[in-house]
Amino acid sequence: MAKKKMIHEFMRMKQDGEKITFLTAYDFPTAQFAETAGLDMLLVGDSLGMCVYGYFGTVPVVMDQCIYHCEAVRRGAPNTFIVGDMPFMSYQSALEKAVENAGRFLKEAGCDAIKLEGGVRVVPQIKAIVEAGILVMGHIGLTPQSSGQLGGHKAQGRTLETASIVIQDAFAVQKAGAQMILLEAIPPEVAAYIAQKLSIPVLSIGAGPDCDGQLLIVSDMIGQFQAFTPKFVKKYCNVAEVVTNAMKEYVAEVKAGKFPEDDHCYHMISGEKEKFDAEFK
Repeated sequence: MAKKKMIHEFMRMKQDGEKITFLTAYDFPTAQFAETAGLDMLLVGDSLGMCVYGYFGTVPVVMDQCIYHCEAVRRGAPNTFIVGDMPFMSYQSALEKAVENAGRFLKEAGCDAIKLEGGVRVVPQIKAIVEAGILVMGHIGLTPQSSGQLGGHKAQGRTLETASIVIQDAFAVQKAGAQMILLEAIPPEVAAYIAQKLSIPVLSIGAGPDCDGQLLIVSDMIGQFQAFTPKFVKKYCNVAEVVTNAMKEYVAEVKAGKFPEDDHCYHMISGEKEKFDAEFK
C-alpha cells in the first residue's frame, strides 16, 4: 500500500512539475475508492452542505458535521493526505476560536491540514493557526462562504483591478504561513502567474491547467450532484443515471413479482421443512 504523502512531498512535486491530484470526499466508501485510485489528497469540503445535505449553499454547515465526515473519510483512506474544511463562522469571529476549531480537525478526525477561505482579511487567523502547529491551506478567488459579497457564485479576477486583488490575496496567504493554497474560478493566466510566483503548492478548482494540481468536487465529477454543473467540471461518469435506472428496474421487478427469486431466499436446513410443515399446517 502506498505511503501517505506529506507536505514536503507536495513541495517536491511542485518543484519537479509533477501534478497533484486532489478530490473531495465525504464518506467512508468514497474515501476507499479514492485511496485505491491513487489520489494524492482528499478534501472533506463544506460543499458537503449541498452534496450530502441538500442545503442551498455551504453557509449552514457546522463544525460537528465537518468533523463527523472527516472521521469517516479518514477511516476510508488511512494512507491519504486529508484536508478538513473550516465552515462558515468557525474561524471568523475570534482567533482563539479559529485555533480551537482548527485543532479539532486534527485531534478528533485525524486530518493532516485545514483549509479556510479568504486572503488579506484572514491573515491573522492563518498566522494563529500556523503558530499552533497546524498546517493551513488557503483558499482565494471565488470563496463560496462569502459569495454574497462577491455578487453570487461568479468567477473572480477577470479584470485587471480584480486580478490584482486576487494576486495580493495569494501573496498575503503565503506570507501568513499557509503551506498550500487553492484558487477557485479565476482566469488561467492569473492562476499561472500566482503558481509561478508562489513557493508553496498552488491548487486549482476552475483556475486552469497551469497550477501545481487540480481539485474537483467528487459529486460533480461522477455525475451525482444534479442541481447545477459548474463550467470547470468534467463529468467522468454519470452515477445519477446508472443509479436511477437501477432503482427503476427494482421497482418494476418488485411490482411484477420478479424479485426476489428463489436464489435470493434463505431456505430451511435439510429435514427441517418437513417438521415445519407438519407443525404449522
